[in-house]
This record gives sequence, C-alpha cells and structure tokens, in this order.
Amino acid sequence: MFDISDKKILITGGSSGIGKALAMGFSKANALVTCLDIKKLQGSKEVEYIQCDLSKIKSIDLALKQYIKNNNCPDVVINCAGTTIPGESTKYKQTDWDRTLSVNLTAIFHICKKMGDLMIKSKIQGSIINYTSIGAEQGFPDNPAYVATKGAVKQLSKALAVEWGKYGIRVNNIAPGYTATPMNIKSWSNKKLRKMRSDQTILKRWAKPEEMLGPTIFLASDASSYVTGTDIVVDGGWLAKGI
Repeated sequence: MFDISDKKILITGGSSGIGKALAMGFSKANALVTCLDIKKLQGSKEVEYIQCDLSKIKSIDLALKQYIKNNNCPDVVINCAGTTIPGESTKYKQTDWDRTLSVNLTAIFHICKKMGDLMIKSKIQGSIINYTSIGAEQGFPDNPAYVATKGAVKQLSKALAVEWGKYGIRVNNIAPGYTATPMNIKSWSNKKLRKMRSDQTILKRWAKPEEMLGPTIFLASDASSYVTGTDIVVDGGWLAKGI
C-alpha cells in the first residue's frame, strides 16, 4: 500500500534539512529521485541532481526543462525548499520580503503550474506535496514574509486540489513544527529558545528531519489515494496543546 518503488519523485531543496532526509529516504525506498537545489546533495549517488536557483524563474524553467528531458513526467512533486529571513515588521526590508516570496511562494506556484500541466497532458494521476509550516496556522512575530508565504501556500494547495481533482491529481500540504535543520540553527543553538519551543509541544522536543519522511511517503503513495486538499500537521502536538 505504501510502496513507492520506481515512482519518479521531484524534490526541491533536497541538499539539506528536511529535503535531504526526504531525498535519501525516498531513494532508499527505491523511488527515482531528482533534487532541484542550488547545492548538490552529498552522500547519495542514486539521487539525480539538477542545479536550480529557486529565486529566479529562468533558472527554474531551465531546471524543469532538463528534468523533463531526463525523466519525462514526475509521479510526485514535493516542494520542500524554503527560506526564512527574520525581522521586525516595521523595519522589514523590501529586498528580504521579495526574496522570501520568490522562493517560498512564487517558485512553488511556478513548479506546480508547469508540472501540473505536464501531468494533465501526460494523463498522470500524480501527487503534489507542498511544505508549509505551523506558521501557516498560527501567528508568529518577527518574520512577516515567512508566515505570509506559508499561509499563502496552504491556500494555494487547496485551490489547485479543487482545480485538478478532475484529472486525478492530488495536492496536499505537510506542516512541520520546529525541526532541527540548518535553517533553524540559530534558535536550535540558543538553549533557552530551544527549551521554550520544546515545551510548547506535547512531546517536549523538536522534530528530526527524518520524521517528515513517513507522512510524505503516505501522501506520495497509493495509501493516500482519497486524500487531497488537506493539511497533515507534523508538529509533536504544538497546535493541539492547551495548557
């Protein structure tokens, strides 16, 4: 039921953090994995790598053209790449806002648009999985662009799910909680902040990147054939916790 052998998987942001854990895990499960990222994934010869600057549409188009040449149409697209540039809203730089939107939102829409169209034309009843955040569900201070983009992706996925359901294409979100990745290195390294965020969860700890693999394989596999337009929250109970 959860078999993903020989499925063609396209992952953005596969060189580190959650994306790396997904690329390695899918590859070990005998999927055919390709990563789009600005840096190459280290440690796996089985994973195909195509260099891509996700802040630039031209770079994305060139990378997708190369992917299609090598693999035709993917069965699964996982938009995992993201960036975060913290800052107070009243002092937030326009350049930081623009860069965050380009990577976290525009790139995801562009890839969904191109790959969704290809799936439709190829009659592939594929799965698109977009990574959001608990920041798409609750208000978090001092990071307006990140929170705004994650909320936007949450709704974009639902809109695409409605539009493409008639083609058998499923679109879902995974919303991770705080995860020990390079993107979160500053707050992870701060023992006070790490403990505060651990205590906010029911499980009293941060996630490991590998803990996102199981839910993602579920959405990529036939086990989730009747799941679309929804959010799977993987946050150790952060959102559910009261007191």
